[in-house]
Amino acid sequence: QVQLVESGGGLVQAGGSLRLSCALSGRTVGFYYVGWFRQAPGKDREFVAGIDWTGTSTHYADSVKGRFTTSRDNAKNTMYLQMNVLKPEDTAVYSCAFRGVSQYKTNPDEYHYWGQGTQVTVSS
Repeated sequence: QVQLVESGGGLVQAGGSLRLSCALSGRTVGFYYVGWFRQAPGKDREFVAGIDWTGTSTHYADSVKGRFTTSRDNAKNTMYLQMNVLKPEDTAVYSCAFRGVSQYKTNPDEYHYWGQGTQVTVSS
């Protein structure tokens, strides 16, 4: 079992920044991949960014490239999503998710464990 606990969402004006955290606990030893997803009302869940267990391989959706950065702190076993130059269309519930292999995947069905989600609202 793996547990993921997110924090850091909130309300911000367009152009502002937020940093989300995803603390991992449980059976996280070995190869794995952590993805960040978001879901806006009435829309499907979509892949935003992801990072492998070493922290050296990262991936981003085209819509956030150059604005969002994902990273990890090995000592804290925590992943981060730094979101800059936020836009109203970034408004969504953001969730981190864990899959027990290190391959990059954008399909949420490929992930085995999920955090509770955190709301990000960007006002215009």
